[in-house]
Formats: sequence, C-alpha cells, structure tokens
Amino acid sequence: MSQRRTSEESLRELLARVHERLSQADSIDEESRRLLGALVRDIGRALGRESGEATGHVPHLESLAVRFQTDHPGLAELLRQVIDALGKLGI
Repeated sequence: MSQRRTSEESLRELLARVHERLSQADSIDEESRRLLGALVRDIGRALGRESGEATGHVPHLESLAVRFQTDHPGLAELLRQVIDALGKLGI
C-alpha cells in the first residue's frame, strides 16, 4: 500500500472520529456544529476526487480548533490531527 493511500485512510478515520465526537457533544453551538459537519463532509468527498479541493478548509479547521480548545479539547485535538494529515497529503 502506498504512503499516500495510508495517509488518506488515516485521514478518513480521523474524519469519522470527528463526526462521532460532534454527534456526542451537546454543548457545541449550532453554527459551529453545522460548519464543522460541512467541512468534514467536504474533505471526505474531496478525498475521492482531486485532493486540492480540500485546501481551502484548513483555515476554517484551525479556527474551529481554537474555538473548541477550552470546552472540547478532545475535538480540538482531533481537528489538529486532521490538519496535520491534510498537510502530509500535500493539501
């Protein structure tokens, strides 16, 4: 298996974990929940197509990671892992 494929699979797993955490978190405001859900779906879809399509999402993910740091540190850490995985894929 190529390193890129392994990295893509790791990213898919991280996205699934973000989605799971998001569905379990009660105290996330609706706007953040909607934005994060849309970002996760868009990145997941972009992995099946041209990976450059996910590039514009990194600043939004960073912003959400900062926003979640205090109340949802686990989710913030997952977002940072997603950002790192995107970087490893050259996105």
